Amino acid sequence: MEHHAQLDADHQTHVDWKTYRWVALVLLVFTIVEVWLYYLPSFAQSRWFVPTILIIGVIKFAIVVMFYMHLKYDFKLFRALFVGPLTVAIAILISLLFLFGKLSIHAAG
Repeated sequence: MEHHAQLDADHQTHVDWKTYRWVALVLLVFTIVEVWLYYLPSFAQSRWFVPTILIIGVIKFAIVVMFYMHLKYDFKLFRALFVGPLTVAIAILISLLFLFGKLSIHAAG
């Protein structure tokens, strides 16, 4: 019985609609910022444009996964089964980008 009570405490299955509305509003704001940055010619041509858009995309991805896929309220094992392979895949992709020179760092001088 004690084990089941702990599982129920760790696993909250339902969130209210107010939470979903706030999450949707946050995602909308991030999307508006992304589009706005794209239409700023000086920023869109700077070297900070792509990293900024990627960071905003990662934040939006994490929000969608946590709330709409219910990963935030799910068992810790399921979180680990999702985040672990995702981390390995991201590390492999970044390594391949460095390997093929797409993320090469050029020293000034």
